[in-house]
Amino acid sequence: MAKKILIVEDDKNISVILSENAKVEGYDYDVAYDGEDGFAKARTGDFDLILLDLMLPKMDGFEICRQLRKEKILTPIIMLTASGEETNKIMGLDIGADDYITKPFGLKDVFARIKANIRRSSAYTEENIIKIQSVAIDFEKCKVEKNNTPVELTKLEYDLLVFFAKNPDKILPHEELLKNVWKDDFYGKRTVDTAITRLRSKIEDDSSSPKIIKNMRGMGYYLTMGE
Repeated sequence: MAKKILIVEDDKNISVILSENAKVEGYDYDVAYDGEDGFAKARTGDFDLILLDLMLPKMDGFEICRQLRKEKILTPIIMLTASGEETNKIMGLDIGADDYITKPFGLKDVFARIKANIRRSSAYTEENIIKIQSVAIDFEKCKVEKNNTPVELTKLEYDLLVFFAKNPDKILPHEELLKNVWKDDFYGKRTVDTAITRLRSKIEDDSSSPKIIKNMRGMGYYLTMGE
């Protein structure tokens, strides 16, 4: 069955280009031209990925993303941002977006990102729970708790934590994390560092002095099961 993409973009020229190329790439798709329609379609959960423009009429991309994550809808979201809006990119990732693409963009890059994010979004279904210090991962329910309190992670953050948990005490270079979590190597080391910083802020007692995910300078990161 073909994967399905929701394109939320008010610029109809861009929407047409993305839609036509999605079809060529073998994806099913739906389109929304304003935020309210996009949010209504996105919250059905019938999509494998959402391409979400930030500046939309009626409801902006930030609010759509924030509300979807609040409703526990974990569909991967790629935000479309204007060139140079670094603050918007960071804010988008912080509220739950999985990736961002800067306009103007190349279609090859867009569909490479779409493919990578959909591939990465496959859930783990092992029926057990792993405890890592004060953190517990429930593989069956794809949930994480810290001190018995739910931790809200994006799909990327969850996949990253699970990969660390499956490889305890093993030093994982950036390249290995990109290959196994991002499923592609075109993202670069800074993407890994940023994601780990966000993950640490949610699972560590003190993210400035991490006890769970540590780094070995010049080599990579590793997870420790206990102090």
